Amino acid sequence: MNLIALTKQYLQFHCFQASTSPFYLFICFCAVCGFRLYQSVPANQMAKEVVNPDELVVVGEELDHVRIITLNRPRHLNVISSKVVSLLAKYLEKWERDEQAQLILIKGAGRAFSAGGDLKMFYEGRKSKDSCLEVVYRMYWLCYHIHTYKKTQVALVQGISMGGGASLMVPMKFSVVTEKTVFATPEASIGFHVDCGFSYMLSHLPGHLGEYLALTGARLNGKELVVAGLATHFVPLEKLPELEKRLISLNVGDENAVKATIEEFSLHVQLDEDSILNKKQIIDECFSKDTVADIIKSFEVEASKEGNEWIGPVLKGLKRSSPTGLKITLRSIREGRKQTLAESLKKEFRLTMNILRTTISADVYEGIRALTIDKDNAPKWDPPILDQVDDEKIDLVFQPFAEDLELKVPEQEDCRWDGKYENSAYAK
Repeated sequence: MNLIALTKQYLQFHCFQASTSPFYLFICFCAVCGFRLYQSVPANQMAKEVVNPDELVVVGEELDHVRIITLNRPRHLNVISSKVVSLLAKYLEKWERDEQAQLILIKGAGRAFSAGGDLKMFYEGRKSKDSCLEVVYRMYWLCYHIHTYKKTQVALVQGISMGGGASLMVPMKFSVVTEKTVFATPEASIGFHVDCGFSYMLSHLPGHLGEYLALTGARLNGKELVVAGLATHFVPLEKLPELEKRLISLNVGDENAVKATIEEFSLHVQLDEDSILNKKQIIDECFSKDTVADIIKSFEVEASKEGNEWIGPVLKGLKRSSPTGLKITLRSIREGRKQTLAESLKKEFRLTMNILRTTISADVYEGIRALTIDKDNAPKWDPPILDQVDDEKIDLVFQPFAEDLELKVPEQEDCRWDGKYENSAYAK
């Protein structure tokens, strides 16, 4: 099967509307699957990244009072590697401490903002104990600082912004999206869970939209992101370069001034008639149920009603997703609604490490295998159905770690940038 046909199959599997554009199909496939356009890592270098040491994967610029971060791996959809995480943390800490820095802009080179983390790196490290622990720890620690950053941040988002990549968009004071922006959190379908703070962010969306997005992996476009509250402004793509120039020339971080400048370029958004956000009543009715099984049953009832043909493909994707991943994700979202950001990130760290350690299931590796390694799109989940997923086992992946092994999120202002990986028990 060629790449385009495979991509169409994948998009249909996850309820995407397959475009006839080969480039769009390829980009979506790369984004969701973490597909990378370079050689596989040799077996003796598990979980090590294939990155040119001279490649500037993140470019930091200082222009008077403005600081600019460019995610600079356009051929790889600006995927987030450990090097990217380290550089982002370095720049953001430096600039928050720098009195001259007032306004931070972040953008992606090429046609994508960021396709998120690299699933292949997880897969290639599956036989090495905690091979990805450091990058996971550093990323979640960074997510907290992005959410609570002290300077005005503006994300200029064109193209794909998915999974962990979207964690560099949604929490910003201002997040500008375009008609080309595509957002999704499809992790549950492969036996993983929504992370990088999204168990907190999605759980705080109106009604039960968060559960819907997390469990189905449904995508939102730029207009929908603004209406849903996951972005602040919609600006036509052709105007984005001029907006960036204006923000640079503004040269201040005053929130009102920055907002006024963006609003000179932004448009009032009106949802398309068939937007999923116009299905709020059905989503809230179905995705408010207590369990994944009850959600699916309720969704099936709605699918049988006239005018609800859109539910069929979504339901199909749900039923083909990892039962374990779905159960973990639903519980994580529900807990996130009652947690602080710090509590959610600590929980997500436990979940990620337990999932990668295959504490109760190896579904995540099977999901990645089926989508990005063998590309047979036929994962064999263990257990294969929801009824066989033991709730007591689900409890295990949520259990707190020993205190010194928890993610260290410094919530006191006087030690705000403490808790780094190199000072943790894991680095000793």
